[in-house]
Amino acid sequence: MKGVTLIKAISASAAAFMAFSVSAPAQAPELALLNSLQKGEWTLKARGSDNGGQKVCLGDPGILLQIKHSGVACSRYVIQDTPNSIRVSYKCGSSDHGVTTIKRESSGLVQIQSQGIEGNAPFSFSVEGRRTGTC
Repeated sequence: MKGVTLIKAISASAAAFMAFSVSAPAQAPELALLNSLQKGEWTLKARGSDNGGQKVCLGDPGILLQIKHSGVACSRYVIQDTPNSIRVSYKCGSSDHGVTTIKRESSGLVQIQSQGIEGNAPFSFSVEGRRTGTC
């Protein structure tokens, strides 16, 4: 009888513990570097390139983390987060993924390196992002 009472007490304690240990969905981490960048039009250009580069309107600076997978909902994992450098790994669906490093030189100038897989093909690039105006 004592064994049954002990098992019931342990079961009740475990149930109470589980009820209080259920966590809420994870919030996206705030990345200080991204929040410190100026909003507006940015030009992403390969260093040393003569072409005009790719123009993006930077409302949500998170788009710089997954340039090759823009507009796609991806899960992200922050590898490194310092005031002047971030490194984030992301996964989009079952096969597309990447790792992006952003180094901040000023609130209007960053260096971006990214590599990963898009559509079953590898990619790797380095660009300079510079604020060029308003949008």
